[in-house]
Amino acid sequence: MNEIALSVRNLTIEFPSESGRIRAVDQVNLNLERGKIMGLIGESGCGKSTVAFALLNSVPSPGIIVEGTIEYTGYGNLLKMTPEEQRLFRWQHVSVVFQASQNTLNPLKRIEDQIRELAQAHRIRDVRVLLERARSLCESLRLDTRRVLNSYPHQLSGGMKQRVGIMLALLLQPEIVLFDEPTTALDSLSQESVLQIIREIHQKDGLTGIFITHDLGIVSEIADTVAVMYAGRIVEISPTARVFSGPLHPYSQALLDALPRLTGDPRAARGLPGSPPKVVGNVSACLFRDRCPRRMPVCDLAAPELKRVDESSMAACFLYSESEEANVHVKMH
Repeated sequence: MNEIALSVRNLTIEFPSESGRIRAVDQVNLNLERGKIMGLIGESGCGKSTVAFALLNSVPSPGIIVEGTIEYTGYGNLLKMTPEEQRLFRWQHVSVVFQASQNTLNPLKRIEDQIRELAQAHRIRDVRVLLERARSLCESLRLDTRRVLNSYPHQLSGGMKQRVGIMLALLLQPEIVLFDEPTTALDSLSQESVLQIIREIHQKDGLTGIFITHDLGIVSEIADTVAVMYAGRIVEISPTARVFSGPLHPYSQALLDALPRLTGDPRAARGLPGSPPKVVGNVSACLFRDRCPRRMPVCDLAAPELKRVDESSMAACFLYSESEEANVHVKMH
């Protein structure tokens, strides 16, 4: 196994509401290996982006991290750092590419001026070195360097601004990059261009990252491993090829079944009825049971824990409990 760059343990995040404290993220455990990209997938509202914010300790108010640790190898628990230590840690050691980079760029300043501000915020004295790295990254991202650095955000297309977002995320050479649905707002050609660039950087520099998306097609192209999330919980972690050839969890299978077909009978695609539940308080049953075609009596009595099924995969499902012949892969078609 490669070195672990990021370790998340028992991460639990709640949001207050009139009906009680909604548990948006519940007991999430993740290990991110250095030099690997992990895909984090699931339906909208399952908690993916909340996890991304937590990895920067920037959960939007009124959300609260009520339990857990976020350990970056060599730097300790992010949640124990002072606000000033966290400010300097972000972007230098972990950065993020947001879904819509145009909303994160200052519309009143040229891109070069925003790079200068970044240098000042992170106490980088030699701005020329940073600008030179920005030019090099722009070339790698197939951007017209002179035009981009001298432009205001409104003078750039959506695809160009998204690539500028990637450039800024990589500028301080962070150990880990979080990609929070970075291609959702792009047309198909711009999307493919951005994905190709990320693949090239991953292969060339051994990029370590988490790619958050609801698009399984993107995950199949970019990720080494996949973590499947449902109703705030991780229900499966497997190598990417395993998820697409023989997923362990019924929810993972349902996501695959819902994909549109380019060949064969288009009616073979089956949408998953219903929607993920809002979790209030502790979980005492399987959250997927009402939508699961393989529901068993035990699913009503307890919440399955994420456990190892074999050397490469984990699943939170009673199909793999000791009473159901542990560690035997059950084909779900």
